[in-house]
Amino acid sequence: MSNEGAPFSLDLSEDVREVQQWVHEFAKDVIRPAAEEWDEREETPWPIIQEAAKIGIYSLDFFATQWLEPTGLGVPVAFEELFWGDAGIGLAIVGTGLAAASVAATGTPDQVTEWVPQMFGTADDVKLGAFCASEPDAGSDVGSIRARAVYDEAKDEWVLNGTKTWATNGGIAHIHVVVASVYPELGSRGQASFIIPPNTPGLKQGQKFKKHGIRASHTAEVILDNVRIPSHLIVGGKEKFDERIARVREGKRAKGQAAMKTFETTRPTVGAMALGVARAGYDYALQYAQEREQFGRKIGDFQAIAFKLADMKVQVDAARLMVHRAAWMARNSKDFNAAEGSQAKLIASETAVRVTEEAIQILGGNGYTREYPVERMHRDSKIFTIFEGTSEIQRLVIGRTITGLPIR
Repeated sequence: MSNEGAPFSLDLSEDVREVQQWVHEFAKDVIRPAAEEWDEREETPWPIIQEAAKIGIYSLDFFATQWLEPTGLGVPVAFEELFWGDAGIGLAIVGTGLAAASVAATGTPDQVTEWVPQMFGTADDVKLGAFCASEPDAGSDVGSIRARAVYDEAKDEWVLNGTKTWATNGGIAHIHVVVASVYPELGSRGQASFIIPPNTPGLKQGQKFKKHGIRASHTAEVILDNVRIPSHLIVGGKEKFDERIARVREGKRAKGQAAMKTFETTRPTVGAMALGVARAGYDYALQYAQEREQFGRKIGDFQAIAFKLADMKVQVDAARLMVHRAAWMARNSKDFNAAEGSQAKLIASETAVRVTEEAIQILGGNGYTREYPVERMHRDSKIFTIFEGTSEIQRLVIGRTITGLPIR
């Protein structure tokens, strides 16, 4: 057996460790002190995003650098630290990344160059991007999307109509990326993504949602009323879309679908977000157990509490390994033959819910009050089992992948 090649290591590279420390300090010094305020205000934390932009964390360069980091761990490590700071503010900072990823993954070089930078703006003039896929009757079932995009050949324009919902940064974003159905009879295979430039007539914000958690992140409906855009703003270009539709009509397998292509790319990063929340809950509960006294002893000295903390630590570390594995596989073009991206998202999201619930239990009555952050962390954790594919959908994807059967 050959021993050639680099030795196996789970150590982070020096570059990734530097980013980890840099983002951690920002999360500790800037995000955490502001978390309670913005959760209560339920508003986009523009001043925090501005601070992130000034030091380079909220920027296209930062996101691109981390996405291209050779081990694939740049993004999950950075996102874990941001969400360790606070999930709502963290999502306000990284929410643009979903729209950017959707264009970067399937857009033409010209589209990526022109539109992705506009989603971030500059340090002095911060902008946001929004990815709009879900609808009131099409959440997990992306094939049921009703928003229509019709090609007006006479004017060489697309005309979009419909309502999107649960859109992060929806209505307040500078650039919207909207998934719409061009050929409804083909289901999800007949869909495409469209870039909606700023100030396009017909696009407006609908209802802004008041949420259980991640309250510092703006979530709203986006209404499309005869929105007209030039034909070249279909992501990937009209020619490639027409070629894909031709393959579908011939009974051939499509190379990708508008919404699912984005979700496949981002599921491990959503797992990293959940991981940050889980770790934050564990860290706080551990410190509390080491300081809080009852019956003349530190509560961490009681086996019941120590065993809870042991389980929490094991779950957090196990989830991190699966998130890092999926991120490494994605970066190195390894096939997800066992739906490893969905595995990572599933274990990390459910770990966040369990660990933050146990954190509340360890704090007792204090944990149930808003005076202590674990209450907020638990509220924030639940969304990770819902958005970008519910836990049930992740299990469905994993089940189909490992059995090869059309599980329903």
